[in-house]
Amino acid sequence: MSKPTIGFMGLGLMGGAMVGRLQDQGYAMNVIANRTRTYVDQAIARGATEVSTSKELAEASDIVMLCMDTSANVEARMRGADGVIAGLKPGAVVIDFGTSLPASTKALGDEVAAAGGQYLDAPLGRTPSHAKDGLLNIMGSGDKDAFDKVKPVLDDLGENVFHLGALGSGHTIKLINNFFGMTVANAMAEAFAMADVAGVPRQDLYDVVSAGPLKSGMMDFVKGYAVDGDPNQLAFAIKNAAKDVGYYAQMASDAGVESIMSKCALTALSTARDAGQADDMVSQMVDFYADRFKG
Repeated sequence: MSKPTIGFMGLGLMGGAMVGRLQDQGYAMNVIANRTRTYVDQAIARGATEVSTSKELAEASDIVMLCMDTSANVEARMRGADGVIAGLKPGAVVIDFGTSLPASTKALGDEVAAAGGQYLDAPLGRTPSHAKDGLLNIMGSGDKDAFDKVKPVLDDLGENVFHLGALGSGHTIKLINNFFGMTVANAMAEAFAMADVAGVPRQDLYDVVSAGPLKSGMMDFVKGYAVDGDPNQLAFAIKNAAKDVGYYAQMASDAGVESIMSKCALTALSTARDAGQADDMVSQMVDFYADRFKG
C-alpha cells in the first residue's frame, strides 16, 4: 500500500524533528510556515511542498498533523474560511500533537466530524531528539477506527504509542502528567535553593535524597542545572510549563473542581515567566527561588 500524504503545521523544535523523521520514512509532506522558517526550509529542501493556507494544507493531505503551542492557535488554524476544516478531504484524519485543553479538543472533534473527517488528540512525551529517531511516547485518543487507520504512521514516530479512549483522553492525561512533573520540578528547584540558605552543598542534598525513594528522572533533570550547570537536560521552557499547569487548572475548573496543588507551581512559573525567565528552561527555576530567598 502507498503511504498517505501528510500535511504538517507547527514546525518548531519538536515538529521539525517529527517532519524530518517522517521524511526519513518516505512520506510525502506538505508544510506551512507558522512562526519561523528554519525547519520549513529544511523540509522543503528534502522535497516537501509548501502551501500558504491551512485550507490548502488539508486539501492536499490525507492526514493533517498539528504541533502547536496553545489551544487558541490550534483553533485559529482549524476554523475559518482558510482553516483546516474548510479544506478537509472526506475521511481525512486530523491529529493534534500539542498539549491542548480537552474541552477545546472535543469541540473541534465535533466540527471535524461534521465536515466528514475524524479528529484525534495525540500529545507527546519525550524530546525532539527522540522524535528524530522515532522514539516518542504518543498518547492517542479518539475514534478507534481512525486511530487504527493512522497507527502505522504513529508507529513510525513513536516507540510507545497508546490509545487511551475517547477524544480528549490523551490531552487529559498529558495535562495531569505535566502538572505532576512541573510540581515535582518546582519542589526540587526550591529544595536546592533552600540548601543554599541553610549552608548545605547542593551535591550533598542530591546524594542523600537520590539514595531514597524520591529519586526520579525529574530530580536528575533539575540537578543537571542546579549542580552541573546544564539547563537543557529538561528542554522545556518556563513559559510552556506555566501554560500547561494553567491548562491543568482550567481543566479542573471545567470539571467543577478546584485544584489545590497546582496553585503553587503555577504561581511560581507565572511569576518567573513575567519577570523575564519565560525562555529559560524549567530547571532554571532554581535561580528564581534562590533570588527570592536572597530578598
